[in-house]
Amino acid sequence: MESRHVSTVIAAEPDAVYAFAAEPENLPRWASGLAEAEVAREGDLLVVESPMGRVTVRFAPPNEYGVLDHDVTLPSGAVVTNPLRVVAHPHGSEVVFTVRRLDLAAEEFDRDCATVARDLDRLRELVEGGS
Repeated sequence: MESRHVSTVIAAEPDAVYAFAAEPENLPRWASGLAEAEVAREGDLLVVESPMGRVTVRFAPPNEYGVLDHDVTLPSGAVVTNPLRVVAHPHGSEVVFTVRRLDLAAEEFDRDCATVARDLDRLRELVEGGS
């Protein structure tokens, strides 16, 4: 299985980046590959309309390590685990998302990686802009 680490550097402290990215209401603002509309909560699950249809998302519990790993349950019932980390960087923070190819064709995998890169760039713009 092929994996690709997609990252961006954000000129903000890791705690601030983590807090913004971990807030479910912010997901539609920056995570277009996951949330296209308002996020609903069902217990500890998030329910979102995504480009893949209605999915549920379960994030790692809040933590001091910048871990935002999340499991996405697709409409088919398949569960995809997505590693996502906010780590300290000399210029603030680096956000790293690991994209796994799984059963995707090469073109689909490249498209997923490009979507994640755009999403992380949007996260950077929002955090650095103070929005």
